[in-house]
Amino acid sequence: MLSSLLVANRGEIARRIVRTARRLGIRTVAVYSEADAGLPFVVEADEAVLIGPANPAQSYRNTEAILTAAKMSRVEAIHPGYGFLSENAAFAAAVAEHGLIWVGPGAEAIDAMGDKINARNLMAAAGVPVAPGTEAPAQSADEALAAAERIGFPVMVKAAAGGGGMGMAVANDADGLRAEYDKVRAFAERMFGDGSVLIERYFPRVRHIEVQILGLCDGRVVALGERECSVQRRNQKLVEETPSPALTPARRADLLAAAVRAGEAVGYRNAGTVECLYDPAGDQFYFLEMNTRLQVEHPVTEAVFGVDLVEQQLRIASGLEPTFDPGALTVTGHAIEVRVNAEDPKRFLPGPGTITTWVEPQTAGVRVDSGYTEGNTVTPSYDSLMAKLIVHGEDRAEALARLRAAVQAFEVAGPKVNLPFFAELLDNPEFVSGDYDTGIVARMRAVK
Repeated sequence: MLSSLLVANRGEIARRIVRTARRLGIRTVAVYSEADAGLPFVVEADEAVLIGPANPAQSYRNTEAILTAAKMSRVEAIHPGYGFLSENAAFAAAVAEHGLIWVGPGAEAIDAMGDKINARNLMAAAGVPVAPGTEAPAQSADEALAAAERIGFPVMVKAAAGGGGMGMAVANDADGLRAEYDKVRAFAERMFGDGSVLIERYFPRVRHIEVQILGLCDGRVVALGERECSVQRRNQKLVEETPSPALTPARRADLLAAAVRAGEAVGYRNAGTVECLYDPAGDQFYFLEMNTRLQVEHPVTEAVFGVDLVEQQLRIASGLEPTFDPGALTVTGHAIEVRVNAEDPKRFLPGPGTITTWVEPQTAGVRVDSGYTEGNTVTPSYDSLMAKLIVHGEDRAEALARLRAAVQAFEVAGPKVNLPFFAELLDNPEFVSGDYDTGIVARMRAVK
């Protein structure tokens, strides 16, 4: 096992990585911006290095500053968490070039999966179902329109280099497509430095289901179940649960097998997630993208499998076997996670501020991964995520009951907080039944 680790991230995920590393006897180094000087992850690491101002480009996305901090602190490895530089192939390569261990997949796999069109084509060749769409970027609105007419409206207009739900729009007809194509292309060039646009079939009633994979040192790829991620706002997840209430055992087996093929197709190592769309009407799933990193929602998988995914990442990066038997994985119970964000519960607009009250629920079957505590300030410089509230029960009914109680018991004051939305969701018959899709939040907000 490696002996020292720099965590190139912030907030709850940095704190969560430090927690596992400490349990394993690994010395940890946090890097932080001026805005984050007082946050728990900075205090709890064995060492902390200031790397720049609040602007992520000058701190958490600053490759030179992070590598300099790694050299100063004499660490063996870098864990990127999620977001920021976690899926940056150039950064992964630079870490290796500096003689450090990268806790994640190789730069080649990151690069192969970073472009949605290239990823689609690779998956199709590997026998993974993909939705009807373009095999090359649409170079103009006319090309996009021709593709849409071939695929059939409505279509999704997507930034090929995008991620995190950004750079996506729905077009229902030719006029809408021309308008959205120009918007998405301009956004993609501005945000990702790549204006390539993908046209893909849009499914009005669809579920978002993903599979957790681990690429082991011996070359095997294993799947640790699926996660249902269909409760979203602005194409970004708010709630995740496992197992998915939508899948039959047979369809689940097909999905997990496809995810393993996806990992094998790119020689995947370490933790990753194969994201899919599931069309309940046609009982068919389609590859969406692969996230070449740890996911925000990984704790629900940990809960039902009894596996620490960060520990497995560190073991794989160290050349060690996993702590579990890949051939004897079993699911125990049901787990649900909600993302506690500093945003208003109606329009989901950010509402940063100083935390004056922070009381986490302390009951059986409840876990809180938080990045803040009382007295800390949530700034507008970063994502609004403050904590993840995770519950585990013997079945979905017990998990829902525990989540209702935990949401009620979680007290946050100062910033705006979306906890009231989750209380509302847990009273929503559609969600409670398990028969919901990615349009559930929009339908909730459309009700007067």
